Amino acid sequence: MLNVSSNVQSPPQDAPGIVDVEQAEAALVEHYPRLVRLAYLVLPPSLGRNRRVLTAHSLTQRALPRSRRSGDEAVVPVQRAGDGRRQGDPGYAYVRLRVVRTALEAGLPLRWTAVPKRSQFPPLLPQVRGLRLFPRSGGADELALDQRLSTLSGAARAAYVLRGLERLDDGDVRKVLDAAGVDDPGAALAEADGVDARYELLASPEFDPCSLQARPTDLMRRRQHMKAAGVAVAAALVCGALLGLPGDGWAPDGAAAPAYAKNPAGQAALDPGKLTLVGAGEWKRSARTDFSVWPARGELTGDKALLRRALAVWARPGESVQVSATPGTAAGAPPGPAQLLFAGEADAARVVLLYDGLRVVRYAEPKDDTSGAALDFARVDGANSAEAGAVLVNRTDGNVRYLTAPWVKGVAVRDLVKGTAATALERDADGVTEPFASPAQASSCTSWNALQLRDNSGTNRLSTDLGELVPAHLTAGRPQAPREATAADWAPTACSLSAARSNGVRTVNAWAYARQALPEANGIAQWVCTRADTWRGGGSRMLAQFQPPGSAAAAVAAKAEDAPACGGREPAVLAGVRWKSRGGTWYLLGGGSKEVASITASGGTKVPGNTLAAPVGRGDRAGLSGRLTDGGKISTLR
Repeated sequence: MLNVSSNVQSPPQDAPGIVDVEQAEAALVEHYPRLVRLAYLVLPPSLGRNRRVLTAHSLTQRALPRSRRSGDEAVVPVQRAGDGRRQGDPGYAYVRLRVVRTALEAGLPLRWTAVPKRSQFPPLLPQVRGLRLFPRSGGADELALDQRLSTLSGAARAAYVLRGLERLDDGDVRKVLDAAGVDDPGAALAEADGVDARYELLASPEFDPCSLQARPTDLMRRRQHMKAAGVAVAAALVCGALLGLPGDGWAPDGAAAPAYAKNPAGQAALDPGKLTLVGAGEWKRSARTDFSVWPARGELTGDKALLRRALAVWARPGESVQVSATPGTAAGAPPGPAQLLFAGEADAARVVLLYDGLRVVRYAEPKDDTSGAALDFARVDGANSAEAGAVLVNRTDGNVRYLTAPWVKGVAVRDLVKGTAATALERDADGVTEPFASPAQASSCTSWNALQLRDNSGTNRLSTDLGELVPAHLTAGRPQAPREATAADWAPTACSLSAARSNGVRTVNAWAYARQALPEANGIAQWVCTRADTWRGGGSRMLAQFQPPGSAAAAVAAKAEDAPACGGREPAVLAGVRWKSRGGTWYLLGGGSKEVASITASGGTKVPGNTLAAPVGRGDRAGLSGRLTDGGKISTLR
């Protein structure tokens, strides 16, 4: 217990606590990280990770008494066991109760019949402009626990967290819940009993809102807003000067018309009635197999108010809208009436997917509110049936749901790293998959999930989530004639896909371009090149990787960006690594594609063919160059 004031006496256990404000403040300051973690865990996951973080800090900072004494508050239940530093501390028990109570209130839906609580609204403070904050990602166990807690009621979540994080017995948990205003603490405890007691996971960085990662909001949109504000200020100054001129001046509305009033295309783009709705069987009769023949699906395709909001936000996103766009994708207003792909509910959001011939656009808003909307853009021009096989519907707590193309007959998930059998994914009547773990934000690479889509011809195609609306299509083989990839093609190099995240990637090809017999009879090694090509053409990324015998994963030997190597136009590639044999000798190894006729090491060693193995000192400088079959030169990938 804190020794804050000599004249503050600890109340007996189970008695009402009279807490001095200094005592409560001292407890809050000392245990602030734990209290914020408690609030974060009790808050509903539907708020989203950024708002949960800010709300948890806000609720904890508002947990102090409003006056010098808190005797008019509820009974302060004192913890009997657990962390000795807090045992019997009425200051800590008081602020903890306040945190639990306001976190439970924050999860209540707003109703017309009830006076709203302050905690039900987005926090006034703290505020972060231009950044999104969220805790560091944990492992699969933390993700599973977070998903399980999200299915509980707020009271049951609080009961579970008080048991696990605060180490309270059920009697004390019941008292805290009762003091926090829970109608039936017993039912909350019973519901919490249905979750495995993995209490040690509550201390994970996954649930620590004091140790955060930061990502920017849409930078281009922010610059556009600053320019628009400057133009608006200049226009206001000009109008003020003109209004002072003699005569009638300008008309009441000035020269500017309401948005789109004199632009027929713009007006049509904002009219839900003008949206293009493709029939369910149109794709069977069309010569095209892309997004233009997707039928409109979802239970909310007739919700004109929702569609109007989606179109209006697309045309003029407000300051509160989170806007994102893949590199090279324009984030502007629709040029005319768009095509509706989907409108429905997914998890805790209402989602609308639209297509304008160049881009897929995703609008999402919370089910219980129209604030906190998100708008995402992805370029998809020229997509074929493999690249138009799925579109992201929702991404929540590391899981993703996809809307699949009408020609997709079966959906499964394959772990490329572990090489396990495919796991079938259920879909609803609209073609939306059940959620599955995405590798896009994983902090480690113990697994890598790929989406396997089987089309009406029986062909299986692999795609993977790289943090964008459209998953990247995975292929394998020579760049001039890639084929559909299998899980075995990607098993050694799946973890290298993390280098292509959030880059507007269209396809990623894995090509085993050389095999090399290692010296001293150390076995056969493999050289693999992976190339990620984007929708915009530029920004491609290449990795040359070396897989020694007996190793399940390949090591990156060289990498390059915006280079033609390892591609359909210039497939030739050369890379080198230092390698130590089982006998302890160091070698410089080189591997080139079949276009490489000879390789030369910097020490003067030259060998014919597309592989080289030359002894080298551990600290010696080493380099490689090569000669192509057509007489041209080639250097290592860089």
